Amino acid sequence: MSITLPCRLQIRKLERKHKCLHKYSYREYTLQSLGQLLLEIEKEAKLGGLSIDKVVYEKAGRNPETPILYAGNLNAKVAFLARDLGRDEVLFGEPLVGGAGRKVRSGVCKKLFGEDLPTAPASLRSALDHILLTNTVPYKPEENKAYPHSVRKRFRPFIARFLVRHWQGNYIITLGTEAFLWFEPYAEPGAAAAFWKRDDKYEASFACTLVCEMEKETDLKNVTIMPLPHPSPLNRKYLPLFPGMLEQRLNTLKLS
Repeated sequence: MSITLPCRLQIRKLERKHKCLHKYSYREYTLQSLGQLLLEIEKEAKLGGLSIDKVVYEKAGRNPETPILYAGNLNAKVAFLARDLGRDEVLFGEPLVGGAGRKVRSGVCKKLFGEDLPTAPASLRSALDHILLTNTVPYKPEENKAYPHSVRKRFRPFIARFLVRHWQGNYIITLGTEAFLWFEPYAEPGAAAAFWKRDDKYEASFACTLVCEMEKETDLKNVTIMPLPHPSPLNRKYLPLFPGMLEQRLNTLKLS
């Protein structure tokens, strides 16, 4: 399998993290397998059938087939899972860095630093030492329209593998309907749909077991899903409530 330049750069970035940020305890085999995962995701994207917003990638100087998989700390206890990438995510090369992402990062910083929380975008990056950010599909769709179920299904094995084998935590805060229902196959039939109908779904938690099948091996991982609404400007009902809802979720967790 040939390695494209953008993927080589991502692998080198991981290597620099390993050398410079020793507190994250990256191991050599983890780096190699994570680099391999990025290559396999890119190979899947090259098969086509995706409505990737190539115009935004071109403006950002990025290869539209190179995945933007995650940002943050692989050893974090808490991960945030959103639907897919937006324009800012492509420009900056990491998930949840736009308007919704800033709300998440700001809430995490408030939890960590209280009233002395940083407000500048660069300061909000301090949240990444304590959380992991990722998406159900590591590509930006055209016109920000949700990828169809068939596309999420194509990339599901890669995201599951990432969460099971590379991320060390067990608590996942989902943003929006699609992100929560991504976990439906990992629970009893009908359990996720029934949970989503509950009036208290944004206060309650949903337990399930992730499954990663690869090379005749099956790895299982128990996770706790804590859904929240997506803090989009279009979500007028929940947008002003989101900071308090996020704070309530974070107050039940111990960030790394």
